[in-house]
Amino acid sequence: MSDRYELRFSGSGGQGMILAGIIMAEAASIYGTRNAAQSQSYGPESRGGASKAEVIISDQMIDYPKATAIDCMLAMTQEACTKYHGDVKEGGILLVDSDEVKVLPTGKFRLLKYPITGAARDELGKTIVANIISLGMITELTGVVTHEAIEKAVLSRVPAAFLDLNKKALQIGFERAKTLK
Repeated sequence: MSDRYELRFSGSGGQGMILAGIIMAEAASIYGTRNAAQSQSYGPESRGGASKAEVIISDQMIDYPKATAIDCMLAMTQEACTKYHGDVKEGGILLVDSDEVKVLPTGKFRLLKYPITGAARDELGKTIVANIISLGMITELTGVVTHEAIEKAVLSRVPAAFLDLNKKALQIGFERAKTLK
């Protein structure tokens, strides 16, 4: 892995992509030993418009906090995939929610498909944790942060009543990603 690792979480407003980016940055910098910078962008709609969060993780100081050559991108909606996939670098990973992304882009990246929203609904009864499943998948696929760091970061951000649900979601993500490797 190169010193600078760039991630993009994209979907629609309300899917928790901004939170996923914040959690990943905290896993790297607060619960891990690396530097992280996180930025976010979303349309004027509070729900439904395309949104993205970017995270830069590095062992060095981060001199430019925006992503320019994405190592790993998550696309939870067709609109986000179409709009944002062009920055995934050669050899990078594009992980799409196959429940939502039907028109698959081509490029010199690894395209991985999994029904993330469906897994959240069918296995946990709550689609709201699809973002946490995706965090587990990205952690397993990239190794950019440890399982322990991402779990601590997730659990520090969720209400006490939902700790078990989010732990289960993260574990599902770890396990499902192993099937994609």
